[in-house]
Amino acid sequence: MRWLVTGAGGMLGQDLCAVLAEAGEADVVPATRAALDITDAAAVREAVAGADLVLNAAGWTDVDGAETAEDAATAVNGHAARLLAEAAGDRLFHISTDYVFDGLATAPYAEDAQPAPINAYGRGKLVGERAVLEAGGFVVRTAWLYGAHGRNFVRTMLRLSAERETVDVVADQEGPPTWSHALAGQVVALARAAAAGRATPGVYHGTAGGQTSWYGLARAVFAEAGLDPARVRPTTSDRFPRPARRPTYSVLGHDRWAATGMLPLPDWRPMLARAMPALRQPAGARAPDRNPRIR
Repeated sequence: MRWLVTGAGGMLGQDLCAVLAEAGEADVVPATRAALDITDAAAVREAVAGADLVLNAAGWTDVDGAETAEDAATAVNGHAARLLAEAAGDRLFHISTDYVFDGLATAPYAEDAQPAPINAYGRGKLVGERAVLEAGGFVVRTAWLYGAHGRNFVRTMLRLSAERETVDVVADQEGPPTWSHALAGQVVALARAAAAGRATPGVYHGTAGGQTSWYGLARAVFAEAGLDPARVRPTTSDRFPRPARRPTYSVLGHDRWAATGMLPLPDWRPMLARAMPALRQPAGARAPDRNPRIR
């Protein structure tokens, strides 16, 4: 099969390409932002025409920036997803987010729970979700993603552990820290199951099992690095005012995987332990961290 990976230069996109290579898939088209403008309808149709399966990891990821540029963010996260969906139909596997929910739940959000985004980023992603589902495609929601490529919470904590004696991290938001490489494996497995007729289109939740706070995750990162977790101190979200509101509860349910014969992703804590060797490798130059959860 020929695979098209959009957003191939991003954290998840790079891991999708790596997982496909590890699986022996030789016919993979890694479409970076420079190679494919997903807001260009003609370019999208041409790129999708030659693909058997399309994995869409492209998107506007600046959550705070979307508050003052909602039209631009929605053009990428919503309308471009529609272009991909119209071209690919049930060959499309689109990555979405917990931010389509309001974060007011007290139990994991089911795949069919009613979305209610509370910020511009979430509204744009919901536009994309609906377009993909209308075209008969697959939506994989994820949350609290970290990985070896680019800027993310876990790598930030590893950096700060070498720069500061203590770090204050918010303890009043709950979610499922999810390793991007593990998610990539799950998305590829879902695409293969769909190609074999074992998975039907719709929404799937691609997050780790269990839950913790950003404070709990930070302590776990310190522990995995052989450092004293007591150097991480709890604080509250009101100390970090940001343009975009964040859901306080981002835990997602995983019931739909059973119908595919696949297991959901494992618990976040052993997943973090497996991820740490890759995360501790030196990375190239990255943009300054603008993380709303640490100080």
